[in-house]
Amino acid sequence: MPDQQAEATWFAQAFAGVRREPPKVVVKADLLPAVSVLSMVGLLGIPLGWVWSLLAPPQRMRVVSADSDPVPLQLESWHRFDGIAIFLLMGLFAGLIVGIAVWFLRERRGPVVLIAAVAGSLLAAWLGARMGVSFAEGRYALAGPPAVGDIIEKAPVLESGWTLLAQPFTTAAAYGLLATWNSSDDLGRRLA
Repeated sequence: MPDQQAEATWFAQAFAGVRREPPKVVVKADLLPAVSVLSMVGLLGIPLGWVWSLLAPPQRMRVVSADSDPVPLQLESWHRFDGIAIFLLMGLFAGLIVGIAVWFLRERRGPVVLIAAVAGSLLAAWLGARMGVSFAEGRYALAGPPAVGDIIEKAPVLESGWTLLAQPFTTAAAYGLLATWNSSDDLGRRLA
């Protein structure tokens, strides 16, 4: 016990001139950059949706009668999963890129910009899903009513809303891992 007390006294004397207050979270100065991050990341959803509409395969279907819905050809119903998987992988990759890119905004590191990046990623995923399905419907639009026996291509759709969580989750994970890896109390905000 006396050794611990002596050691604490020595540390107190040795570091008497060193300021040891924890860094504060800066909110007011980070609000405008956070809004910029949210909007820029959110707009990333439009090109993501367009690229998804180019990559996602259509489902080929045969028209069996004029009154009923077309029937998918054998093994073509697997393309429903392909569209979801492609969107999910694109969201994971985009979230990783966004998390790393936002981390490089050194003067704005912290929870305010992290929340803006995650919210922007959620907005981008939602916008990408909506715009991607619209782009795909425009790409695979039918010129006229199909005849019985024709094979048509049905535009890919996203049938699960869970795919929207891939990009914000990966953004938060990438940013959080980089913050954990950093050894500075202030996340390296100060450039000194």
